[in-house]
Amino acid sequence: MIAAIKPTGSNTRGLLAYLYGPGRRDEHLDPHLVTGFAMLAMPDPGRDEHATLTDLARHLDEPVRLRNSEFGKPVTDHVWHCPVRAAPEDRHLSDTEWGEIAQRIVSAAGIAPDGDDLACRWIAVRHADDHIHILATTVREDGRRPKLHDSGIRVGDECRQIEKDYGLRRLKKGDRTAGRRPAQAEMHKAERLGWEQTSRQWLQDRIRAAIPHATSAEELLAYLEADDILVKPRRGPSGDLLGYAVGRPGDLNKDGEQIYHSGGKIAPDLTLPKLKARLETTAPEEHPTARRNRPTTPWHQATEALDALHTQITHTSTGSGDARTQAHITVLGELIEATAQKAPADLRNQLHAASKTFARAQRSQIRAEDRAAHTLRTAARDIANTATSPDGSAFAALVAAMLWAAILAGRWHEAKGHAHQADAARQAVQHLQSAADDALAPLLTALESRRPTEETCRTLASDARAAVPEHAERILADPGWPGLATLLADAEAGGHKPHQLLKEAAARRELGTAHRPARVLITRIQHTSRNPAPNRRAEAARLRSTTASAFGTPSPAAQLPTTTAAPTSRLSRPRR
Repeated sequence: MIAAIKPTGSNTRGLLAYLYGPGRRDEHLDPHLVTGFAMLAMPDPGRDEHATLTDLARHLDEPVRLRNSEFGKPVTDHVWHCPVRAAPEDRHLSDTEWGEIAQRIVSAAGIAPDGDDLACRWIAVRHADDHIHILATTVREDGRRPKLHDSGIRVGDECRQIEKDYGLRRLKKGDRTAGRRPAQAEMHKAERLGWEQTSRQWLQDRIRAAIPHATSAEELLAYLEADDILVKPRRGPSGDLLGYAVGRPGDLNKDGEQIYHSGGKIAPDLTLPKLKARLETTAPEEHPTARRNRPTTPWHQATEALDALHTQITHTSTGSGDARTQAHITVLGELIEATAQKAPADLRNQLHAASKTFARAQRSQIRAEDRAAHTLRTAARDIANTATSPDGSAFAALVAAMLWAAILAGRWHEAKGHAHQADAARQAVQHLQSAADDALAPLLTALESRRPTEETCRTLASDARAAVPEHAERILADPGWPGLATLLADAEAGGHKPHQLLKEAAARRELGTAHRPARVLITRIQHTSRNPAPNRRAEAARLRSTTASAFGTPSPAAQLPTTTAAPTSRLSRPRR
């Protein structure tokens, strides 16, 4: 059940005309009162032909008129309007039930608290099976104004209880991080102009697409202007940027003037202060050896950076750990968006869909410690600004890493009780899974065409049973096993030990919930085995630098060098 409190107005008679009228498309059927304030003692204009809307409006406005006659400054913002709608799959509610629900809503809002004989005047009108409209005038019988601060939160909480009491569809509790729903007027305007999205939705998508390209708020606004978006900055006397608003070309008001929307009205995380916090954080100091041994392409850099995110989410605690985790999840959304922009054409739709659905998971009530995710944000910017078309294996590895990160983000949000964010992450995972399958398909086909000999496969199967015994049989039964065997044979020829590669890959990505564990291992091993002989000292320096930038201090694991073996010949290996 959704109760959407509308902005206050001043025309009681005008709103009644809409509620009792035919609607914009003749959708209003049998408009009538279901309940109202205790002193309501006049006929219903919907059922009595002698009752008029003007008389009803005057009756509701009486406390307003009395107050205005006694005080010099008149009250003009006195009309409170709240539609209350049931879900499409909910059962049919009677007028009596809707009346009870309306009384609970106005009590929770502070319009008419239970037992308050001097509360505001209000009515509930029903003109459809699935919803009612509550109209109130916000001057009490004693002339005072009601306390409506945070009324939306209280009404939302009451709706969750109403759903439970009446056996209706249960919605998730709000947390004040959702974007504003498009108003009917916005949707009708978009339909009239042939736009697929309302202006605010259209602007939100373009701002989010621009974020990976910018390192400051000024750069962001310049990028938006270059993308033909109308930008209206608000500056102080010194020229400092104090705020901004953006407009969609062709979005005009009734007077032919351009309509602008401030960032905060587009989405809660697009205000200027929040954008500055994300974009203008100071880079942490990086170890010189780590800089020299950084992965060669932005695609590999991003996959490496996601390892820090995986570790952060998996081992997070409370307090500052949560703030760092939220920062990494925020930047994960930026990375998905940047990757979608540079992805092969056949994969862009799924990645753009993942970026759009993950936007809600990027923000929660936990304030992000943005500096902690600088490495990952740099990787996203490098992809957006400098990356060329990726090779198939690098791209498949990155999408698989983003998929696992989104899964972990959803689990973290769920553990923290962030229901909306967890749901958004789960939806993004579905799109990322489709993109990961499509990205891996050509690589898998190429690997399977070079399947090793049966004897080599048997030896590699022994490696799998020794490295990941709890998942070995699922891996060997996976249709992707021949491709994994080819990859392991290639890696061994490059100086790696298949047993060690399998063990390290399984440690990076939990396999118990993986539908195709062999495919998961392929993308991970393809990334880690691309260099034939990693330098132990350089790898240790890189891990120290990455861990320090992500967590503030090195973890014990980051201080240990990665063990790598000298090249071994398959013919000289003892058979198990």
